[in-house]
Amino acid sequence: PPGWLFPVVWTVLYILMGISAYLVYINSNEERYIGLAIYGLQLIFNFLWSIIFFNLGQPLFAFVWLVILWLLIVAMIINFYRINPTAGLLQIPYLLWVTFAGYLNLSIYLLNRWIYIKWKINTRYWQFFTFVIVLAMKWDCVGFAKR
Repeated sequence: PPGWLFPVVWTVLYILMGISAYLVYINSNEERYIGLAIYGLQLIFNFLWSIIFFNLGQPLFAFVWLVILWLLIVAMIINFYRINPTAGLLQIPYLLWVTFAGYLNLSIYLLNRWIYIKWKINTRYWQFFTFVIVLAMKWDCVGFAKR
């Protein structure tokens, strides 16, 4: 796709995501805390995917990361839909875009895999992986997910 399309699509997606999260937030259902926790977690995974793919140059790991992100989005949609059907449906374009991103991500890896065959786990990879684990542990300890 042309380069100008990405910022336009992401702007629209973030607006839809924000409206959707707001619809869940204003609901009095206790399940909203779980949905909003999943929402926050998938935002972190979304942000970190760019770092893995572009900064670390690890398209295969980025694809695996994107699959986890995709599963988080599906879980969020299911939770949001139970609370407010409109909120769940507003997330569908995001899921479709991430599915398309996964297709592009995997295609880039497969078309260039000869470059990555010799790739070995290096210090940057382990530092990043440790950072993600520590971030997840701190997030749980601080109590973002109200139980």
